[in-house]
Amino acid sequence: MENERKKFNVRVYGLVINENNELLVTDEYCQNRFMTKFPGGGLEFGEGLIEGLKREFLEECNEHVEILEHFYTTDFFVESMFSGGGQLISIYYRCRFKQQPQFTALNSPFENMPEINDTVGFRWVPLSEITPEHVTYPIDRKVIEMLKK
Repeated sequence: MENERKKFNVRVYGLVINENNELLVTDEYCQNRFMTKFPGGGLEFGEGLIEGLKREFLEECNEHVEILEHFYTTDFFVESMFSGGGQLISIYYRCRFKQQPQFTALNSPFENMPEINDTVGFRWVPLSEITPEHVTYPIDRKVIEMLKK
């Protein structure tokens, strides 16, 4: 239907690079599939971008982050695979942990990860070794290309 209202799915992600020049990624089992992406997720109604990103870090890894700068906002069309479809808009910020993170990082993708929805693990990948193929989503792949330049 032409007059059917189209939805937007707004997501916000954090790019954390540690003192060893490693990029933080999350390995997740969500909606019955494994995926690798950046920490972050969907913006909730009434929430600002920074507030949403800080909430996502607290929910996912129980850590506080400091937002350093905006890095990228989607500039091409991507249809959302989740939340009933619609147009996906992803915003990426460079950020850092306010203190040394307390989570235990995985050594390899999906290491000992059970197939239970909403299971999340974190992994540091050397920036010199990461490629777009390391992540699941097309926007994340573009972000990796941009980080590598």
